[in-house]
Amino acid sequence: MRGGSARRPSFSDFVAFWSLDQSVTFLNHGSFGACPLPVLAEQQHLRERIERQPLQFFARDLEALLDAARGELAAFVGSDAENVAFVPNATTGVNTVLRSLQFAPGDELLTTNQEYNACRNALNYVAERWGVQVVVAEVPFPLQSPQQVVDAVLDRVSSRTRLALLDHVVSQTGLVFPIAQLVAELRQRGVETLVDGAHAPGMVPLNLQELGATYYTGNCHKWLSAPKGAAFLYVQPDRQSMIRPLTISHGANSHRIDRSRFRLEFDWTGTDDPTAYLCVPTAIRFLGSLLPGGWADLMAMNHALALSARDILCEALAVPPPCPDAMIGSMAVVPLPDGNFQTLQDELWQHYQIEVPIVPYPAPPRRLVRVSAQLYNQRSQYYYLAESLIAMLNEDT
Repeated sequence: MRGGSARRPSFSDFVAFWSLDQSVTFLNHGSFGACPLPVLAEQQHLRERIERQPLQFFARDLEALLDAARGELAAFVGSDAENVAFVPNATTGVNTVLRSLQFAPGDELLTTNQEYNACRNALNYVAERWGVQVVVAEVPFPLQSPQQVVDAVLDRVSSRTRLALLDHVVSQTGLVFPIAQLVAELRQRGVETLVDGAHAPGMVPLNLQELGATYYTGNCHKWLSAPKGAAFLYVQPDRQSMIRPLTISHGANSHRIDRSRFRLEFDWTGTDDPTAYLCVPTAIRFLGSLLPGGWADLMAMNHALALSARDILCEALAVPPPCPDAMIGSMAVVPLPDGNFQTLQDELWQHYQIEVPIVPYPAPPRRLVRVSAQLYNQRSQYYYLAESLIAMLNEDT
């Protein structure tokens, strides 16, 4: 922890930094994150600053504050700050790109069967609007190798494939896709990539410049633990003239020449609360200060805890691990016996005060349990989940 202690930090060192209800076994950081108290304090400070002098803040101070926040975020994700824009969430980022691009009859939009439902809906909407086809690569799960993901995607590429929408970390299965290999292979085939990296920032190392995706969007409120409503959209410089925010505002006809049109349009889409964006640097610095090795240690510690959680559940349920260790980040998924997913999730909460998602995948009655691992979690919580699951499943038989 901070202060250079040689002792390995433990659960008790971290849990006090979050305001989570300690009567709840919270194993679902992946859905909405959880923001540490020091970051929330910074957000409150910024909100008070706004209300003391709103005109000063929005008209004179905000642009420089956004530049500074964007600069720290860009450094963290390996990008030039000019190629990054703040958006409220990754779903908005995906919609922004899809609804900015133009397509022609015969074009194909490629995705996988594991794409996040909200973003798949956006893809379907755009396909219907332009009269183009959505092509779905069937990625197996369970699986034995990342190459199975690559093979499944490349098998569906054709001369008509314009764009591939791909998860970096899959919400339903928790898989970390081999995104660098996918992007490279698709680029060689002339296919642009839109990467839905909702879970990736703070879970896995990112270097967007090296990755080479045409477009990439990621949440800051999940594994970075920034306040809700903070995400980013990365756009390669040669594509920025085509990408417009979902809300067109003053930047569209600004006469300023000191900033790019991309910057002018995305930095002001109307009056709202920008404090979640401005707190991203605080979240990056704070979480990066909690372990001696900074973010590399944090990601490694969460990865190890997620693997441990998976092993505890696999042993209790007598099932093999559904994917290689290297395809897990800070979330792990284990198959469950068939049944009603919503009933099981609700009863785990009602009877055991466990917050954990039971995922219907690939379709009901098939279901998975997905656990998250963040610094405030500990192994005993996953043992408790395993015991509770066994009790609930035995009642169903």
